[in-house]
Amino acid sequence: MRAERGLWIFTLRREPPPFIHPHGPRARPPPPPGPAFAPLPSPPRPPIRPAGERRGSPRPGSPRSAAQGAGGRGRREDGGGGRRWLYRHVQQEIMKLSLDVAVAYLRRKLLFTENGVDLQVCTSKNPTCCTKKMEELYQTAAKQDIQQLLQTSSATLKFLISRNAAAFQETFETLIRLAENYTSTLFCNAYRNMAAEATTRVQEFFTDVGLFIFGTDISTEEFVNRFFDTLFPVVYNHVINPGLTDISLEYAECLRMARRDIRPFGNVPKKAIGQMGRSLLPSRTFLQALNLGIEVINTTDHLHFSKDCSRALLRMQYCPHCQGLTLSKPCMGYCLNVIRGCLANMAEVDLHWRGYIQSLEELSSAMSGTYDIEHVLLNFHSLVNDALLQAHINGPELSEQVNKVCGPPVRKPTQSPGCSFDQNKDNQGLEMFSRDSEETLSSRRKEFISHLRLYRAFYGGLADQLCGNELAAADGLPCWNGEDFVRSYTHRVVGSGIKAQSANPEVKVKGTDPVISQIIDKLKHVIQFRTILCLEFLEAVRK
Repeated sequence: MRAERGLWIFTLRREPPPFIHPHGPRARPPPPPGPAFAPLPSPPRPPIRPAGERRGSPRPGSPRSAAQGAGGRGRREDGGGGRRWLYRHVQQEIMKLSLDVAVAYLRRKLLFTENGVDLQVCTSKNPTCCTKKMEELYQTAAKQDIQQLLQTSSATLKFLISRNAAAFQETFETLIRLAENYTSTLFCNAYRNMAAEATTRVQEFFTDVGLFIFGTDISTEEFVNRFFDTLFPVVYNHVINPGLTDISLEYAECLRMARRDIRPFGNVPKKAIGQMGRSLLPSRTFLQALNLGIEVINTTDHLHFSKDCSRALLRMQYCPHCQGLTLSKPCMGYCLNVIRGCLANMAEVDLHWRGYIQSLEELSSAMSGTYDIEHVLLNFHSLVNDALLQAHINGPELSEQVNKVCGPPVRKPTQSPGCSFDQNKDNQGLEMFSRDSEETLSSRRKEFISHLRLYRAFYGGLADQLCGNELAAADGLPCWNGEDFVRSYTHRVVGSGIKAQSANPEVKVKGTDPVISQIIDKLKHVIQFRTILCLEFLEAVRK
């Protein structure tokens, strides 16, 4: 008895209507030479009645016979039991049909077309169950599948970069705010009479610092000079030539314009310009580089596939389904040729991605040491204090120079308010940040770079990763080669990159994707900045 016999449990209880082929009626296949399995036991037949006894007449001794004998009029049977017996008999005959004949009937008549003459990609010599509409749906599904795999493969890398970009930006914001508070505290403690005016200049200065770090196109030299220009009238009014009233706005503007010629703060502004430039620029570039990394991943995650690539993906992933091979997987070599062809432009990013990660390592190193942004910003108040002391010491000489340029001071009947700055609250925050600064920036940078190094070859080995982990069949197992189910793939397997695809038997690659070219140019910009930064660092060391 054949094992397939149990499948007939699901046989329909009615005989299906005859199938009419669209090309006209065809002769039914000849009956099989014999049953494919032994027939099931026949259902019990009605008992044989004596000759002359009509169907439906009561048997002697039955309740119905007694009822009729008592004068009651029995009802006449309508022959329903006979029809039920005939129905069971027909059902059993259907179950006796050969399983092979039934499968062949379904295969040829209900599921499969002739040879897929209307198909564009999934053509085959064998019968196919796909239509043109199904092929179009499969092609859409194939592209969605590969995009989903790309996004899944890059999810960890994208999270690593985006999480650290947000963390570094938040840390820089906290650092700027605390450096501002520390500088304002200097005025409240040592120069209380001018603290209110000076605090406004301090706020403007650190606003410019934040704008520069987060990407605004301004110059460090410009906003450092602007800070000392606006600070000079306040210092003159309260330190160099103090009075009972404040100087007029016109006189303050004259002092602001003359500051660079009079040089009341000595070399402190020049020193501040050098420190700010060498500390803020690497931090700014570091943040921009992290955001660029996220942009690169987003671009490659939503890569536009060419028509030839889409057809190759369809042939690799879903054309086997048209022949009933729904569980088959592509051969490893076949998968590599298809995916390397589709990701040829993405593989061109590999060399520049490696340089990008190396640039981040060097930027991280440049953010440490003498020009560490933490050291420079948190000690900016010391530079300001030095500038104020120098102006105080040289007060008489500065007054003479100011009188020559702007004349004697013109004052107005107003007086500056005192300090309204909450020193205790901000000093506590600064002390907490100072204790944890090494952990929040330096250690975090090192940890981030160590994790990022693991993805140095991400774009170069992406096709191998997708085929090895997700798409292709294991070595030694039967697999799909684009046409049939085989033991191994016999075509040549090409390498990665656009140049290698000229010999690709599965996908034709025409040229470089403009979107990928733009991404490569941005990566080159980060790499070039690394060289500029090294030259500036060497020049600073020589000085």
